[in-house]
Amino acid sequence: MSTDASPGALPARAHLAPLPGEPVLDVVVPVFNEEKDLDRCVRRLHEHLTRTFPYPFRITVADNASTDRTPEVAAGLVTALEGVRSTRLEAKGRGRALRTVWSGSDAPVLAYMDVDLSTDLNALLPLVAPLISGHSDLAIGTRLARSSRVVRGAKREFVSRAYNLLLRSSLAAGFSDAQCGFKAIRRDVAERLLPLVEDSGWFFDTELLVLAERAGLRIHEVPVDWVDDPDSTVHIARTAAEDLKGVWRVGRALAVGALPLDRLARPFGDDPRDRGALPGVDGGLARQLLGFCAVGVLSTLLYLLLYSAIRTGTGPQAANAVALLLSAVANTAANRRLTFGVRGRDRAVRHQAQGLVVFAIGLTLTSGSLAALTAATDRPAHGTELAVLITANLAATVLRFLLFRAWVFPERRGSAIPTPKDSR
Repeated sequence: MSTDASPGALPARAHLAPLPGEPVLDVVVPVFNEEKDLDRCVRRLHEHLTRTFPYPFRITVADNASTDRTPEVAAGLVTALEGVRSTRLEAKGRGRALRTVWSGSDAPVLAYMDVDLSTDLNALLPLVAPLISGHSDLAIGTRLARSSRVVRGAKREFVSRAYNLLLRSSLAAGFSDAQCGFKAIRRDVAERLLPLVEDSGWFFDTELLVLAERAGLRIHEVPVDWVDDPDSTVHIARTAAEDLKGVWRVGRALAVGALPLDRLARPFGDDPRDRGALPGVDGGLARQLLGFCAVGVLSTLLYLLLYSAIRTGTGPQAANAVALLLSAVANTAANRRLTFGVRGRDRAVRHQAQGLVVFAIGLTLTSGSLAALTAATDRPAHGTELAVLITANLAATVLRFLLFRAWVFPERRGSAIPTPKDSR
């Protein structure tokens, strides 16, 4: 058993071999007061899966505290159709329904779709196939791909595109359609992600996707044909307000490192970065150098701006010390996240303390250079001071990278994600 892997690390992806009598896919249909459409839609979904899906399946009707005849209709479907079951929740919320069913399901692939079946069912097998094969971790239908065929009003089109643009700009989301009610996830991934998701309503799956993407998991997108349901009961304004609150909450948590995504920070499975290094080849060095250089350019600009601003009211040594200290703190934080891929609060204080030691070495180099310049010239020009500082900082930068790589953020050897055999 591996002792170096972090707790909760995801097991390796593998092709899902169906077990006799056990469903491979569990499709959840969340409903609230859908007595008119539930029977027709579930029968249509059941017929489609029976005809096209090559593995055993289950359909679960998740009743969100309906007050009409929805529970009776669901009970009739359970009696009439093999592989259909129903569960009752006494509180509303799509996220609450999905969390409840997915957490208790024994199927290795979990999915959900809206009861109106707005999405063409022919996209269901392409949606879940990459999860069954082990290629991907989550899958979503997208109405915003070029090859998607969508029929809906201008109002819903605008709201959908505006919301996804908001996610891209505020949370740096890379997926294209967060709101499409047509998604799937591997159960082993859901077991790790669901405890991190707080929302129980419409923002649930958006939050799930954002966390999965930030954790480095692989999200597969399937263009879908989608026809808007004119009788939809979704309240657009209320849903939009809840989504905005969710975006703010998740964005703030990500900004302060409050989410423990470090334990899921690498895609699991046959990732080239998890393979043994080739003899004489350090696969992470080039990427780290690029990241370090980018951070270094920005922090050097910050340092020079700070030095120039502080220098107007004090001497060169004091201005250099304060500017270097402030830029060093920012440099350590940026390199921690961007260059060396360390996320979360774990050891953050220690890393900053080590970064200050590296700062002290840089301060010695730059202060010594300034002292030598002052000894050689009584009143050096401001441009000459900057040139000397830039040269000294270049030397300090090379040393900083070596110390960061070898001492502050050393690569953990033998910390590969455990295989299923190791995890037992």
